[in-house]
Amino acid sequence: MDLGLRDRVFAVTGATRGLGHATAEALVADGAKVVVTGREQESADAAAARLGAGAVGVGGDNADPGLAGRLVATARERFGRFDGVLVSVGGPPPGFLGDLDDERWRASFESVFLGAVRLARTAAAELGEGGAIGFVLSSSVHEPIPGLTLSNGLRPALAGVAKSLATELGPRGIRVFGVLPGKIATDRIRELHGSGEPDAGGIPLGRLGAPEEFGRVAAFLLSPAASYMTGVMVPVDGGARHGF
Repeated sequence: MDLGLRDRVFAVTGATRGLGHATAEALVADGAKVVVTGREQESADAAAARLGAGAVGVGGDNADPGLAGRLVATARERFGRFDGVLVSVGGPPPGFLGDLDDERWRASFESVFLGAVRLARTAAAELGEGGAIGFVLSSSVHEPIPGLTLSNGLRPALAGVAKSLATELGPRGIRVFGVLPGKIATDRIRELHGSGEPDAGGIPLGRLGAPEEFGRVAAFLLSPAASYMTGVMVPVDGGARHGF
C-alpha cells in the first residue's frame, strides 16, 4: 500500500529512541524526510545518522519555547517543505500524589503539556491543507495507571486539546490525532518495572508490543492514506483496552 509519504517532511520530537525513533524509521522507510529532536544536539545528530540522508537532527527539549520555530525552519531549509509533526515526549517521573511536589508538577507541565501545545500551535500556523499533527499520549487517557499520577493528569488533558484542535483546524484540511501506546517494549517500560520483566497480563495478544509496531501505526496516521481520520485517539496496546 502506498501511503503517499514520499518526499513529505515531518518533525518528530523525542526521536532519539523509543516510540519517536520507531515512527521516524517508519516514515523514512516509506520515503518521507524527517527532522528529529533529542535533548542534546549530539544525540539528535546520532539518531539522524542512523536514519540516513532523509533525516536531520535538532537538539532541544520540548519545554524550550524556541524549539517549535527551529523545527519548522529546519524542515523548510533542509527539505523545502513542512507537512506535519508528531509530538512525542518521554514520560514524566513516576510517583503517587504524596511523592510529587510543585516543582515536579511544574517541570512536567512545561515539558509534557505546554511544550506539546506550543509545538502544535506553531505547526498549525505553518501547515496547509493535508497537514497533520499527532500526539503520542498513553493508555492513561482512558484508564489511570497506578503510580503514574503525573502522566494520569497530563495525558488526558492533551487528548482534550487534540480533540479541540481537530475541530478548529478541520475546515483548513489539517488533521489532528492521538496515538495511545499500551505496554510497548521500550526503555521507559523497563525503567518503570525496575529489574523485573514487564508483565503482559491483561493483553489479549499475550505479549508486549514492539516499537516498530507502534511506529507503523503513527506513520500511517500522519500519511495522506489516513486523510479522513481526525480527532481520533488510536490505541496501540495489543487489545488491552476493552471498552468501545
